[in-house]
Amino acid sequence: MPRLALAIVGTVLAASRASAHPAPFSYVDVTVGERRVDVVLVAHAFDVAHELAVESPETLLDPKQLAARGDDIVARLLPRFGLAADGRGLSCRPSGMPEALADRSALRLRVSCDSDGPAGVLRMWAELFPYDPTHQTFLNVYERGALQSQSILDRDHPAAEYFTGTRQGVLAVVRRFLPAGVHHILIGPDHLLFLVGLLLLGGSVRRLAWMVTAFTAAHSLTLSMAALALVTPPARVVEPAIALSVVYVGIDNLLVKDGRDLRPWIALGFGLVHGFGFAGVLREMDLPRRALGWSLFSFNFGVEIGQLLVVVVVAFALALLRARSERAGRRLAVVGSVVVALAGSLWFVQRVFLS
Repeated sequence: MPRLALAIVGTVLAASRASAHPAPFSYVDVTVGERRVDVVLVAHAFDVAHELAVESPETLLDPKQLAARGDDIVARLLPRFGLAADGRGLSCRPSGMPEALADRSALRLRVSCDSDGPAGVLRMWAELFPYDPTHQTFLNVYERGALQSQSILDRDHPAAEYFTGTRQGVLAVVRRFLPAGVHHILIGPDHLLFLVGLLLLGGSVRRLAWMVTAFTAAHSLTLSMAALALVTPPARVVEPAIALSVVYVGIDNLLVKDGRDLRPWIALGFGLVHGFGFAGVLREMDLPRRALGWSLFSFNFGVEIGQLLVVVVVAFALALLRARSERAGRRLAVVGSVVVALAGSLWFVQRVFLS
């Protein structure tokens, strides 16, 4: 919302004619087609004049002067904007010479970029006027006759991505976020140790399946809620709570009595907390708004794949150990539970008092 408001303010400011340096904004409209991407670039005459060392920007608004400097303008601006479709750079060429927009004190350049076929993801970058560190480019992406995406490019954020509304776009989203989900669960020691703690006491395949299902359902719910900004608890609350969940599962293993097994309920309750932890990582990945559903599904499915890999390996190893020596299996459960509780306690202290 703040960016949209800024874009509106920028449009109003740039539309006014000014003798001094105007608001440092330019505009790029990208229209996505099946085998071609059309680009319209609008830049203020002041910035273009600075690039060409023209003393009076107004002279560029004169059709004769503009025609004389047209090739120079194309040579300066075209290399400073780029497009890539599915990782392959597109070759772009001007569709005619620059045009004057006298009422906006601006120049317009139309560009056409050919592609081999429907793209899944477009990457766009622009650094049109590097001489000005405050310059911003408002990027609008159109597909199927409608505005689909808006973003702002500047020195700190010179590029943006857009996942198209095609089958290729869906596949691109899945390829991006499914591996990210697998990667995140496999590099998250607190999530992994929570799962291992749940598995230490063993149990039937049905019992383990209930635990995994409960954990999956819970963290899927809160992951989606947080990613959609419906509920966004702060990380300073979520991260210590995740550490406490690790402590709790370790202590519960040590205190469990015959016939009492609350692990599915522990997985369900604390799975809600872990979902908020997953969502924190997902938000940092700059979710594509147009493909939000598919990105959420793909990331969550990736988390489940990584989680199942851990469950299968750990559960099989523990079952194999118990088959050889029941006593060794019980001893490992006790020692492992102590390690789980201590690790969780250490993380809790770090996240509350040392971060």
